[in-house]
Amino acid sequence: MSEVKDYLVRAAASNGKIRAFAASTKVLVEEARKLHNTSPVMSAALGRLLTASAILGCQLKGEKDKLTIKIKGDGPAGTLYGVADSAGHVKGFGEHAQLLLHARPDGKLDVGGAIGKGELTIIKDLGLKEPYVGSCELVSGEIAEDLTYYYSVSEQIPSSFSLGVLMNKNNTVAQAGGFMLQLMPGVEEEEAARLEEKILSAPAVTTLLQQGMDPEAILGFLLEDFEPKFQEKTMLSYECGCSREKMEGVLISLGRHELLDMMVSQPEIKVHCDFCNQDYTFTRPELKALFKKHFRNEG
Repeated sequence: MSEVKDYLVRAAASNGKIRAFAASTKVLVEEARKLHNTSPVMSAALGRLLTASAILGCQLKGEKDKLTIKIKGDGPAGTLYGVADSAGHVKGFGEHAQLLLHARPDGKLDVGGAIGKGELTIIKDLGLKEPYVGSCELVSGEIAEDLTYYYSVSEQIPSSFSLGVLMNKNNTVAQAGGFMLQLMPGVEEEEAARLEEKILSAPAVTTLLQQGMDPEAILGFLLEDFEPKFQEKTMLSYECGCSREKMEGVLISLGRHELLDMMVSQPEIKVHCDFCNQDYTFTRPELKALFKKHFRNEG
């Protein structure tokens, strides 16, 4: 049996008047769950955010372009981050990964209650002097609804997001994925109404995945009346990309005086990566060598 792999597929429908993206993300969301030891509600919240990041990140053009989604609510989950690039590499973390929260009355995980009210921010680093930053208030904390609202007010693009994470009884990830549909200029009101009706009547995205649908089948089901034409496919994976060299860069960025203070006052320091939970230890001799290499000609 071949290994299941996450991927995203994009499509155009109704002669280019509808853009569509769908992703299966079970493997990368499970990887995030293991790395961060997330509780069920945080696995769902972070999993939705990672899926959304993958969908939006794959729309970037440049190899070095990066997209970050930051969700800062007043709920007990704190702040969550999702980061992605155009190659399908995704990473993220939540401030309170082990948060335990009662389920909603309907038995579903209370992601909205965990996040609460606050702000959603999207940052696109496109290699320019300043990154593009857009934000809006959270309308529900459920993430998909918040992103739908963001695109309507910040980008003026009518969009619909569906994001889902289904957990097993042993708290591993059973299914994860999502889709985004967008109406482009020229779409007729009747087409928009038919698509909206289809989306509203469709089962949850995790139900479709549980039924064995892959991303192509999900888009085919949603767009069956709109002649979808499938385009490229992007493989997805959870990839942090941190390294000891990058952490040296973090230490150098602190500046001469702070690095000197750490070198004198502590026998060793640890630099923690929030995205993969790895610690990098630097001993005093290593800090001295770093200091000499970068600051010996200063002051």
